[in-house]
Amino acid sequence: SPTNATDGGIDTCCKDTQTELAERVAAIDVAVGPDGSDQNGEGSTEEYDTVFSDNVKDIQRNGVNSDVGMNEFLPSQQSEDARWRHGPKRPLTRPVLSSRKLSLQERSSGGCLTSSNAPGYGPYATGPSPRIMRRPTIESNRVSISDSEDCVQLNQYKLQSEIGKGSYGVVKLAYNENDDKYYAMKVLSKKKLLKQYGFPRRPPPRGSKASSGEQPKPMAPLDRVYQEIAILKKLDHVNIVKLIEVLDDPAEDNLYMVTLPLPNRPVMEVPSEQPFSEEQARLYFRDIVLGIEYLHYQKIIHRDIKPSNLLLGDDGHIKIADFGVSNQFEGNDAQLSSTAGTPAFMAPEAISDTGKSFSGKALDVWAMGITLYCFVYGKCPFIDEYILGLHNRIKNKPVEFPEEAQISEELKELILRMLDKNPETRITVPEIKVNWM
Repeated sequence: SPTNATDGGIDTCCKDTQTELAERVAAIDVAVGPDGSDQNGEGSTEEYDTVFSDNVKDIQRNGVNSDVGMNEFLPSQQSEDARWRHGPKRPLTRPVLSSRKLSLQERSSGGCLTSSNAPGYGPYATGPSPRIMRRPTIESNRVSISDSEDCVQLNQYKLQSEIGKGSYGVVKLAYNENDDKYYAMKVLSKKKLLKQYGFPRRPPPRGSKASSGEQPKPMAPLDRVYQEIAILKKLDHVNIVKLIEVLDDPAEDNLYMVTLPLPNRPVMEVPSEQPFSEEQARLYFRDIVLGIEYLHYQKIIHRDIKPSNLLLGDDGHIKIADFGVSNQFEGNDAQLSSTAGTPAFMAPEAISDTGKSFSGKALDVWAMGITLYCFVYGKCPFIDEYILGLHNRIKNKPVEFPEEAQISEELKELILRMLDKNPETRITVPEIKVNWM
């Protein structure tokens, strides 16, 4: 049958088999006309068919095999996005009949084909994978807390050991009795967040001139948390941390954010004495590019891409985390004017005193370039003890490549194009995908 066809060629020793195959094709629910259109008049050529073959089993990351099996059905025209993501692979099982749409029977057998006319799909697809129905974030406004001998019960969750800690709260391992699974629960104190914002700010130095344009008022920490929740609720991607549930009882001080459990380990600590090989860096960087491309499609600028915000999952894939300073935008790109993020990863235009707005997408690309440099060298390309010195290096100093680590010329070129100090000529995410990748 088509779902079990291989690359070994068509058996021509039996004409009866070919006749039977032709009869089956004629009986398929979506017939293909001579002009390549189906019964509804819609074109369905191979060129525009897209498959999301994320689950190829022979990929290894950090010695971890993907635990998802090979798709039972793969069309002969594999999508550019899927080929790019996984690189050269062994020949895939291909159907004999690929210039038509999947029948309902084939769709239920694990095949997944989407038309390029559908929003969010194509050679550079950035929409959520159609293989899995999106699971909406649960929002709970009532929180029931009870203490037991061994743990604290919070609704259906049993809070266990602490796995992380931040300025405004902690992260705990939480066991969900309803589905018998473990999750990570971030516990934030709303009082601490409000108190932090309520501290008086230092007045400007005497004699300083006010800026000609009124600076936007910084967002309160608690508002940042709610903005992060609003952003995470929109996202559903293998390379993005998934928000499962939010528990926010107005009568309680704490706000709880439940995410899928992840190892409390960033992909790299910077500086590092053990940078990645070029091939390992390539694997991780692919995940970052796909995650950022998805964010930009969802009209979100991350603004704080760096190794410590890239968590390594048990499957060996990168999960982008920490959307506390992210921005949502309308149109094709965000036009930003405020400074946010980590100084060593900020782009020259973000620390400029010209007062001009700048591209949000280009900002993320710069931070991705700094991150990629860290992957192969274990340190940032621009380092200084003082913030003003750091800003000067970022704006004026060229990128230097240490001799102790040998990397390909293609990788050097990509880093240089990502760290182009002019955001208008800086490489874009779609261009990155056809470069060193």
